[in-house]
Amino acid sequence: MRSRPATVVVRGGRIVDSIGVRPADVLIQDGTITSVTTTVSSAPPGTVVLDASGCLVGPGLVDLHTHLREPGREEAETVETGSRAAALGGYTAVVAMPNTDPALDSAAAVRQVQDLGADALCHVYPAGAITVGREGKMLAPMAEMAALGVRIFTDDGNGVQDSRMMRRAMEYASALGVTLAQHCEDASLAGGGHMHEGEWSSRLGLAGQPAEAEELMVMRDLALARLTGARMHFLHLSTAGSLAMVRGAKKSGLVVTAEVAPHHFTLTDECVASYDAVFKVNPPLRTAQDVAAVKAALADGTADAIATDHAPHTAEAKEAPFDQAPPGMLGLETALGLALTELDLTGEQVFALMSWQPAAIAGLSGEHGGPIEVGRPANLCVVDPDQTWTVDPSASASRSRNNPYRGRTLRGRVRHTVLAGEPVVVGGEAQR
Repeated sequence: MRSRPATVVVRGGRIVDSIGVRPADVLIQDGTITSVTTTVSSAPPGTVVLDASGCLVGPGLVDLHTHLREPGREEAETVETGSRAAALGGYTAVVAMPNTDPALDSAAAVRQVQDLGADALCHVYPAGAITVGREGKMLAPMAEMAALGVRIFTDDGNGVQDSRMMRRAMEYASALGVTLAQHCEDASLAGGGHMHEGEWSSRLGLAGQPAEAEELMVMRDLALARLTGARMHFLHLSTAGSLAMVRGAKKSGLVVTAEVAPHHFTLTDECVASYDAVFKVNPPLRTAQDVAAVKAALADGTADAIATDHAPHTAEAKEAPFDQAPPGMLGLETALGLALTELDLTGEQVFALMSWQPAAIAGLSGEHGGPIEVGRPANLCVVDPDQTWTVDPSASASRSRNNPYRGRTLRGRVRHTVLAGEPVVVGGEAQR
C-alpha cells in the first residue's frame, strides 16, 4: 500500500457507531484515531481535510460474502478491481469466498489471496473451503488455514450434502475456534432448477428450485449445531421458512448467525419474466412474501448482517440463455444505497447490519466495525444519506457489468472511505 498522509481530519459529520449517534470531528494520525471532538480547530501543515458536512461517519463496512474470482477467473474480477468496487461502496474489509479456481482449500491458496490483497483498496480476508475442492468428500486442512488467520470456512456455491461430513466439520471447527458458513441447498431438490419454483417458474416454463431445498439444509444444520455446539453462520438466506427457523433457534439459545443479500429484499421472481440472466442468482429470487420476511428479519434481529454476495460474471457468460447462464450479480457498489433506500431502518441500524455486526461474525472487531474512539484503527466510511444517484453499470469499478439495478435511483452514497488512515475514496472517487 502506498504511503498514507500523516494526518487526516474528517470534519463536520455525525458519527454513527455502536455507541450511538453524535456530532464530532475525527482526527487521524499515522493510521490511528487520536481525537474525537466536537471541533478539531487546528491541524499540522499537510493535513488532509475530508468534508463530512451533512454526512454520517461510521466504521467502514464489512462484507461477509464477496466473490473476487482471483485466482482462476480474472476475466470477471480480480482482487484489485473488486477491492476498488468495495472501497467505492464504503467497505474497508471483505471476506473473499473460496470458490475460485483452484479453490481456497489449502494454506498455499489462502496465502496467494492474502498476497494479492496486500495492496488492495480494502482489507481482504480469505475464507477457507470446508472440504477439498469444495467437493464434499474430504475435510480441507482447516488448522493450516486457521494458522494464517482464516476465521470463516465455507464451500459456498455448494452446500455440504453429507450430514456426517458436516458433523465432523462442525466438531473440527469448534476445536479450532472458527466459524462454518453454509450455503444451504439440498442438491437433490434444487438440481436442475434455474429460478424459484412457483407461479412464475410455471408461467415461464423454467425449472425451479423449491424453497424447501434451502429450508431442509437450514433445519439439518441447526440440528447439528445443537448436537456439536459449533458456531454456525448461514449464508444468503432467502425464504420465510429459513428465517423463521433461525429466529426460533436463536430464542432457544443456539449460537447461530445469518446474513441476507440486498437482492433478496429488493427483487422478486417476477423479474425473471424478462428472461434476462442478470436476474439469475443462487439462491434464486423469491416471492414477494419472502421479500417481506427478509425485511422483517432485518428489522427484528433475526438476520445479523447484510452481505452482498457480489458475484461478477463476464458479459458473454450472462448473455447465454437463462438456463445456461451462471447465477450471480454485482453488489458491492449498490448494497448500501439499496439498504438506505428500501429498508425502513435508521442509519444506525443499517451500519450495524453492514459494519460492526458482520465484523464480529468474521472475527474482525479488533480492526473493523468497532466504535469510533481514540486508539482505534482508522477504517471509516463517510456517507451522504440524502444524496440520490442513478445506477449505471457501465461506470462500475468491477470488471463485470451484471448489475440488475440499471437505471434505478437510490438514496445514500459514499463520499469518502478511509483505510488504515489512508483516504482511498475522496468525494466519491477512488484515489488509486
